[in-house]
Amino acid sequence: MLSNRIQALSESETLAMSRKSRELKAQGHDVINLSLGEPDFNTPDYIKAAAKEAIDKNFTFYPPVAGYQDLREAICIKFKRDNNLEFTCDQIVVSTGAKQSIANVFLSLVNPGDEVLVPAPYWVSYKEIVKVAEGKAVFLPTTTESEFKLTPQQLEAAITPKTKLMIYSSPCNPTGSVYTRDELRAIAEVLRNHPHVYIIADEIYEHINFVGKHESIGQFEWLRDRLIIVNGVSKGFAMTGWRIGYIAAPKVIAQACDKLQGQFTSGASSIAQRAALKAILTDPGTPEMHTMKTAFRERRDLMLQLLSDIPGMKLNHPEGAFYIFPDISWYFGKSDGTTTVSNSADLCMYILNKVFVALVPGDAFGAPECIRFSYATSKEKLMEAVDRIKNALKNLK
Repeated sequence: MLSNRIQALSESETLAMSRKSRELKAQGHDVINLSLGEPDFNTPDYIKAAAKEAIDKNFTFYPPVAGYQDLREAICIKFKRDNNLEFTCDQIVVSTGAKQSIANVFLSLVNPGDEVLVPAPYWVSYKEIVKVAEGKAVFLPTTTESEFKLTPQQLEAAITPKTKLMIYSSPCNPTGSVYTRDELRAIAEVLRNHPHVYIIADEIYEHINFVGKHESIGQFEWLRDRLIIVNGVSKGFAMTGWRIGYIAAPKVIAQACDKLQGQFTSGASSIAQRAALKAILTDPGTPEMHTMKTAFRERRDLMLQLLSDIPGMKLNHPEGAFYIFPDISWYFGKSDGTTTVSNSADLCMYILNKVFVALVPGDAFGAPECIRFSYATSKEKLMEAVDRIKNALKNLK
């Protein structure tokens, strides 16, 4: 009955783990959920006030498909202010979250059989959106030793005449890795020699960066005519539920995404757009954003300290976002006498069932030897979660 398309699609592992957590919580268990990539901060009051004002001013009618003109102008201002990049309004499309922005681009560019280069580990939905677009995902594995960063040599070796585009994120979900300017330049130099390859730079975690200025691959001018930058307000402004993302792209791609979105969802929520306008026009150095970034850095440091005391945890050192992505393959083949751990999914289920801490297995991100910790929760909960995990893992021999 169901289409081949939907049957081939996998459920999001992050949402699946969150659902299992809710089920256990409903049964009365004290579950600590470290599976979702969602800031635990409230949306700043000045942004909420802008949404309330929009309601009072009757922003309740259909907005333009690509977004309100002043919001798209504000996004152009943001790119100039934060990234020193020049865009015009007709290159901007606002969508219902960065996830829809990515889907719009894939569906506008990818033909059946086109190859899409995906450095691994990758965000869970990249692979599935490629499936929907009937493309072929080509995964480029990276390791803890390289801080999960793609090398120019890997990229060069992977490009074929069938390669249509490459997608990557920095700061990265799930690893927290951040590409430096020199690392991005090396990748851009490879792509310079392959003008048939488009690039999607997912920069949704731009403002949760612990190493200073965010570096965008957009600064290398020779890529501009085939570069799509994806961003939004969910992570940096604690606005996950408002569902506002956007792209900056060559005009022909922006027009294609506008055309596609016009048939799928029309424009994003009018009220959410007015709130996003206020957020985007705000300098990223506000006290609210500084407080949030400082808290995430402190939690990162705490988690690295706590996890380093657990045998078999091979840790990466994230420089952005709010994830740690350790290699836990040391536990494969171990058992507590009842449960044997064969892979990261087994280990996550063992931890969830034994001590009620929800994590996400690395299989979902193309790194089956790893698991993802989200530290987007309080220090107290993080300390309790790691203590529980430590006690559970002691029983695996």
